[in-house]
Amino acid sequence: MTSPFFVKVENYHSSPDYGIPPEKRSVPELLNLGIINLDKPANPTSHEVTAWVKHILSIKKAGHGGTLDPAVTGCLPIALGRATRSLQVLLPAGKQYICIMKLHDPRSQNEVEKVLEIFRGKIYQTPPVRSNVKRQLRVRKIYELELIEHLDSQYSLLRIKCEAGTYIRKLCHDIGLILGTGANMHELRRTHTGPFNESMSKTLQDLTDAWYYYNENSDEKGIREIILPIEAICVHLPKIFIRDSAVDAICHGAQLTLPGVIKFTRNIDKNSLLAILTMKGELVAFGKSIMTSKKISELKNGFCAKPIAVFMEKGTYPSSWKEI
Repeated sequence: MTSPFFVKVENYHSSPDYGIPPEKRSVPELLNLGIINLDKPANPTSHEVTAWVKHILSIKKAGHGGTLDPAVTGCLPIALGRATRSLQVLLPAGKQYICIMKLHDPRSQNEVEKVLEIFRGKIYQTPPVRSNVKRQLRVRKIYELELIEHLDSQYSLLRIKCEAGTYIRKLCHDIGLILGTGANMHELRRTHTGPFNESMSKTLQDLTDAWYYYNENSDEKGIREIILPIEAICVHLPKIFIRDSAVDAICHGAQLTLPGVIKFTRNIDKNSLLAILTMKGELVAFGKSIMTSKKISELKNGFCAKPIAVFMEKGTYPSSWKEI
């Protein structure tokens, strides 16, 4: 099997004196640089759920990755502390939903299937009146639209994989218009957002219980299963791994030069968002690529990426970069 990485420097070993692998961070460190894949319950707003997480963990800063309407359940990633800046990766990430659409008049499964075909691919949408964005016509992409089941000729169970910013309520309404019956979104659950899915999500009760056992019994197992290192948010991104000597330069906002690169993934395009990591797997920053993977592999000098959001504290690694 072909390796997902290009390697510029063979047999490079990071110093054990600096940094720490993400899985070995302490719980207090996770509270400042962690993320929770929360299973949002129905009725509260996304903002309210985030506030409850802050209250449970007694922290001052947290943010959610993509608003869900109060009635909607499912994946709501919540970033803690400095990790809140990482949410910029999730907001434009693709989403997947399971939806129950109710037709106002009966239609056969075959009729519904034919209309769904129209909505696969690029669609035009105007955000609903009650939305937080400007009401103007937008293009969104429906990657997959599957009719899982059609019950009583009026209830359609749909699986929808779509571009961020797609309004499922509006999608159901528009499907109903084409069918000539009218339709509304009866129930909705988000099953995927970016790299997070519902199979590994945790409830508020899970978080409350795990936090209790951590505080009362010094039992870290539960809380570590719930609060993931920030690196979980960039699993799907192209990556560049860098030398210890280059880390502090990135923390100070310097552009990454090719001599600082150890290895990198093969899927880097020019001007794409990527993750810059240490050889221990720690997220240093999100960056914007200046050249492609092919160019990085061919050239020896030049700038290959510039940081756009730094997460690692300055001084975590030595500032020997000033001497290079």
